[in-house]
Amino acid sequence: MSRLRAFLTTCLLALASVTTFLSAAWGAMALWYQVPFPPAVRAALVAAWVLVALTALGLAWRERSWLGFGAYAVAFALLSIWWNTLTPSNNRQWADDVASMTSGTINGNLVTLQNVRNFDWRTETDYTPRWERRDYDLDRLASVDMILSSWGLPGIAHTLVSFGFDDGRYLTFSVEIRKEKNESFSAIGGFFKEFEMSVVAADERDIIRVRTNVRQEDDHLFRVQVSKDTMRSLFLAYVAEANSLVHTPRFYHTVTANCTTIVYHMMARIVGGLPMDYRLLLSSMLDGYVYDAGALTQGYPLETLRERGRITDRARAADADPDFSIAIRKGIPGADPAVEPRN
Repeated sequence: MSRLRAFLTTCLLALASVTTFLSAAWGAMALWYQVPFPPAVRAALVAAWVLVALTALGLAWRERSWLGFGAYAVAFALLSIWWNTLTPSNNRQWADDVASMTSGTINGNLVTLQNVRNFDWRTETDYTPRWERRDYDLDRLASVDMILSSWGLPGIAHTLVSFGFDDGRYLTFSVEIRKEKNESFSAIGGFFKEFEMSVVAADERDIIRVRTNVRQEDDHLFRVQVSKDTMRSLFLAYVAEANSLVHTPRFYHTVTANCTTIVYHMMARIVGGLPMDYRLLLSSMLDGYVYDAGALTQGYPLETLRERGRITDRARAADADPDFSIAIRKGIPGADPAVEPRN
């Protein structure tokens, strides 16, 4: 019986130790990313927090005492209370490219968008900012395209959705982090309330070109095959999401609330039956997910759609061309009328 008791005690200690280790690691990152002090002070707080956790573990294993775990549990409860006081805000010193928030009003088939971004980018730091008011007639919706923009992080790409109208205009929606001035993207920080979230509506020559030509990202464009009603519903879902964020700010989250998962949830509400899939997290493979759902141009293997849909070089060549949107779609099945459809 004593051996069994000793074994069970050891198992409980091991379980409590793993829990302490994981929660202490989370707490250290939370303190590092959210305590509003200089780096040296944040480092000291993180060190103190780690010391509390190590002391709890040391007491538990050397003295077979639960006192250390009890003290750590109190400390973690206090940390959790502080964490829950951190709330998102729309009132910060924002970076110029997310300084304004898109919003929309709907009057029958007419959608009026405020703060459509149409920057003229020369470099990351040299640009002419423009925020425009634009009107869109939903009866003239003609197409929807998915753009995946890769910047070098394995398995990850930024997802954009672009709507085409029969008058030749294109409007692109992008769910983005809302950076403050002098902030930069951090996938780890995205787990720890580092950024708010924003829906940016932009001219294609702004939002695609800044990625391919300025940031040197690699972009692929795919024509998505959905009904006009689905196009309309998705467009309105983006407008509703943008309006919601204007009135109720939310934190961006690297996994649960990002540029891909938000689109997935919108589409799931519209068409239903969309399965969860690892490619929703490994977003550079999202084209395969959409292809398997039968929503990309039919009659071509996925590799061909990827090859012909790579717009990076065409975007860099088009650059200042006023027909930028036409130029980047040359040769893309479903998006270029000159490419013969396949059955």
